[in-house]
Amino acid sequence: SASSEIRDGDFSFMSERRFNIPTVEQIEQHKRKSKATNYFQQSKALGLAEESASATSTPNEAIEIPPQPNSSAAPASSTASETTSQKTTPPPVTTVRRLGPNTILVNQAQRGNPILQHVRNVPWEYDDIKADYTVGQTTCVLYLSLRYHRLHPDYIYDRMGKLAHQFVLRILLVFVDIDNHQDSIRELTKSAIIQNFTIMLAWSHEEAGRYLETYKAFEGKPPDIIKEKSVDDYMAKLTECLTQVRTVNKTDVLTLRSTFGSLNRIINAPTEALALCPGFGEQKVRRLQQAFTQPFIINPKGNKRQKKN
Repeated sequence: SASSEIRDGDFSFMSERRFNIPTVEQIEQHKRKSKATNYFQQSKALGLAEESASATSTPNEAIEIPPQPNSSAAPASSTASETTSQKTTPPPVTTVRRLGPNTILVNQAQRGNPILQHVRNVPWEYDDIKADYTVGQTTCVLYLSLRYHRLHPDYIYDRMGKLAHQFVLRILLVFVDIDNHQDSIRELTKSAIIQNFTIMLAWSHEEAGRYLETYKAFEGKPPDIIKEKSVDDYMAKLTECLTQVRTVNKTDVLTLRSTFGSLNRIINAPTEALALCPGFGEQKVRRLQQAFTQPFIINPKGNKRQKKN
């Protein structure tokens, strides 16, 4: 058996499977051969790839694009583009005309009125309004010619009644184009007071146009320009008060102020003390004390009785 042979020391069967160990020279030769074969295979693969690329590629000049035949594809593409354009375009927007804040609105019935030719400094445009002119958010104007008022006396009263309680400031602009205008103006003034209108008289078309411009230009401005300027200085107020008396000037006021100090002491000062002030004679003292003691309301009947007595 095999086991018995091995025990007997017969190792002849292993000689057939013995490995040969290569030398150093054999290993280096094997390396050179493997490098040469790899390089040859790589170069061959690169050459085949270049040949295939040159065979398939053609210059740009040789390429010819055949014309597209007129088939059903063209209308299909056009319809597709139309549908895309219809999708991308937004729907039409209804534009609302917005009037500028510095614009005078004019009623259509005032078309052709000569006063519009003189409204040059402020823009104006026609609009559907109840008043003849709108010169502010809370201000309206009714225009009336006295010549037309004589022919149609009820016209302006109906217009004034329709605008009641619609504007804060309602103006009646009257163009005086007749000679005998006193009675008509008096009648319109009474109606304006009752209807809470402000009446303005214009004697020319240019003046009427300037009124419209002024009302619009001063719409947002405070009324400080037309207000009386109040002086807070005590000396200025005292001077304004005492100089109302005849023959009393600013120098006299300065003398009284330096002597007595206040208006109360000047009023209650005796005649002898006033006469001692420089520049005050008998007549000036008498007029000053008369201004301090006489009543504010003048009674003509009482004056007549005093003269009789």
